[in-house]
Amino acid sequence: MTVLDIPARSLVVLVGASGSGKSTFARAHFGPYETLSSDVFRGLVANDESDQSATAAAFDALLYVAGKRLDAGLLTVVDATSVQPEARRKLVDLAKSHDVLPVAIVFDLPEAVGIARNAERADRSIPAGVVKRQSDQLRRSLRHLTKEGFRRVHVLRSPEEVAAVTIERTRLLNDRSDELGPFDVIGDVHGCRSELESLLDRLGYELARDEHGRTIDARHPEGRRVVFVGDLVDRGPDVVGVLRLAMGMVASGSALAVPGNHEAKLVRALRGAQVTVSHGLEETLAQLAGEPEEFRAQVATFCYDLVSHLVLDEGRLVVAHAGLKEQYHGRASGRVRTFALYGETTGETDEFGLPVRYPWAQDYRGTAVVLYGHTPVPTVEWINNTACLDTGCVFGGALSAMRYPEREVVSVPAERVWYEPIRPLVAEKPAREQGVLNLADVQGRLIVETSTHGRVGIREEQSAGGLETMSRWATDPRWLVYLPPTMSPPNTSAQEGYLEHPDEAFAYFCDHGVVDVICEEKHMGSRAVVLVARDPHRFGAPDGWRGVVHTRTGRPFFEPEIEAALLGRLDDALDRAGVWRELDADWVALDGEILPWSLRAGELVRDLYASVAAAGVAATGAMGSVLAQASASGVDVSALAGRARTRADNAARFRDAYRRYVGAPGDVRFAPFQVLAAGAATFEDRDHGWHLALADRLVAAAPDALAATARLRVDLTEDASVAAGVAWWEQLTGGGGEGMVVKLFANLTRTTKGLVQPGIKVRGREYLRIIYGPDYTDPGNLARLRDRDTGRKRSLAAREYALGIEALRRVTGGEPLWRVHEAVFGVLALESDPIDPRL
Repeated sequence: MTVLDIPARSLVVLVGASGSGKSTFARAHFGPYETLSSDVFRGLVANDESDQSATAAAFDALLYVAGKRLDAGLLTVVDATSVQPEARRKLVDLAKSHDVLPVAIVFDLPEAVGIARNAERADRSIPAGVVKRQSDQLRRSLRHLTKEGFRRVHVLRSPEEVAAVTIERTRLLNDRSDELGPFDVIGDVHGCRSELESLLDRLGYELARDEHGRTIDARHPEGRRVVFVGDLVDRGPDVVGVLRLAMGMVASGSALAVPGNHEAKLVRALRGAQVTVSHGLEETLAQLAGEPEEFRAQVATFCYDLVSHLVLDEGRLVVAHAGLKEQYHGRASGRVRTFALYGETTGETDEFGLPVRYPWAQDYRGTAVVLYGHTPVPTVEWINNTACLDTGCVFGGALSAMRYPEREVVSVPAERVWYEPIRPLVAEKPAREQGVLNLADVQGRLIVETSTHGRVGIREEQSAGGLETMSRWATDPRWLVYLPPTMSPPNTSAQEGYLEHPDEAFAYFCDHGVVDVICEEKHMGSRAVVLVARDPHRFGAPDGWRGVVHTRTGRPFFEPEIEAALLGRLDDALDRAGVWRELDADWVALDGEILPWSLRAGELVRDLYASVAAAGVAATGAMGSVLAQASASGVDVSALAGRARTRADNAARFRDAYRRYVGAPGDVRFAPFQVLAAGAATFEDRDHGWHLALADRLVAAAPDALAATARLRVDLTEDASVAAGVAWWEQLTGGGGEGMVVKLFANLTRTTKGLVQPGIKVRGREYLRIIYGPDYTDPGNLARLRDRDTGRKRSLAAREYALGIEALRRVTGGEPLWRVHEAVFGVLALESDPIDPRL
């Protein structure tokens, strides 16, 4: 049996003359979608697999599909003769452009085998001369395949060898995704052995020493492991001691390591290559000169064998000396190794003569955490899910480690300045201000991954609509941590004279297996999100900033002076109610309603509702007078007069309905009903009883600034409880109230039918006149309005609900602004959908 070692992420090229058995071999050892056959692609572009005139077009199509597969990191096999160097060159270039390894499996079988097999084929005729020519081309190429760029070449010389082959797919050396941690990732050590020992001690590692008292290993009693980010050598006082300890830890399994640019240069020097002895290499070579030749050889082997980067914890963590762009994760090429060792430069030099490095982390959009070193920084800071751990120990700074997955930084100060830096230890200037977003993040078709609803797709036209709203009217995206979902009404009511009724809302929840619900008063206000913050710098805001109050579409609710006053009162209420202390946070986001509604809808009331009501009352009044005169003259207008009285009554009801939403301009109150997030926590897993109880405490602390939300808990398995819920709604709406929202008492819930709606709004019969017009209750109008589609509205509500929770989880998890904004923007983009706004 012959075992062929094939990297799991590679481009495999089957090389051989026609009839050598490549296609049969591919079918036996690779999946049906993994193999791309030139014959099949000729058939796709020309309807004839044997049409040689279509070869160029077929190969172009094959290369395109292969590129897409390699983009996705999928093993790809090309089944073509590939006996000519120019054909192989395109495939090697394709592999290199996608940073995967090109592998050749060569079928160098006797010509007679291919001629005999082709003679037996009924589907096509391939002359013996063609097989001979292809075989000659193959044999002339055999010794050059490695020079052409193939990283591995497997040659099979007989049918028996081909039959005896077993394919073994092996992971790349950088793929340590099965290593789950926990890890302690340590920044550039640069020969600072004493500080390294102190840091390991602080991290809880137990140091082991040899008979000479030298540290040769360190183990953690809880099984944690160290990952060194490279640059163990040069500049510091005890490079040998650092190497002895790091090599011992790697050998014992208590550490992993990636190479730094200083290790790469040291390897070349130890192997006799011409290198410029500078930047501390002279100290390393001098220290190693005093060690036995055996130790120097071990150092050279250790440094040479280090892999450019490591992918750990099922792909959630990547460690590379200078960092790594997402497209390079888990890839293998000279380009990947160069980036991992040196980063990327702009081609310019700074005032100290050092290269200006391109700040790749500013544009990083990957989900994997990337930890790196290379460029000294004063402190460890997170930038887009990446962190530089080189805090310049050898330059008098500190030696730092990142505990993963805890994301906790542990540092020890340098004992002294061991090496004077060329450039002062300052943070590199970012490519753009923190908090400034890329337009590319919100353009075109988007897919947002959510933890509660899977992938949420956003179409290009929705993105365009959301972008217009965000850019023209929305508040600063740094402060926009959440947008609430739209809310669906129930199915059309079966009750005579009603468009909406609690029965249908209760039925929805029962149908989804939810029987414990809470009915909350729907305030006559405007939905608002309130962010109260005690530390403005947490949100990149100026001193004195206290938070923001915005609408459900992200627009500022008030002028700055009114907003600041309301936020101050809320901050005081949170303090007096003990909420700040209970939540252990310096910011909190609340969901609720601002009262009265006319604060936000003043123009709508004046320009639409008031004018409609005035015209309706005047017109129906005038009609009533005319009809009264006609009746007095003996004309029978009773039927017309009846309709006129009904319309007059409807107009008056419409006027009374909207007037309830008009309040005094200075009477501003906030009715909170849910605590969205605070500090490092979200609260969608807390039941609504907890949320409303906390809201009641805030109202009690500041009754002049906050309003309570009436509520009634309903058990849908008890007829009496359901009846009480219906009666409560009738009481609310009969007194002029807008209605109620029926919510799951338990809050966020998934069932076998998917994510359950967060709430179903049930609006009152009179309130709906504002929405559908004064005469909507006429039987003919009601019959027409009953044919309304709530399905799309509910689908939209579920997706927006999931995106809102995702945004909160990302902001409390310390994720970068673009990640938070992605989810918030998704809600805004979905709101641009053309769904009946009356629902």
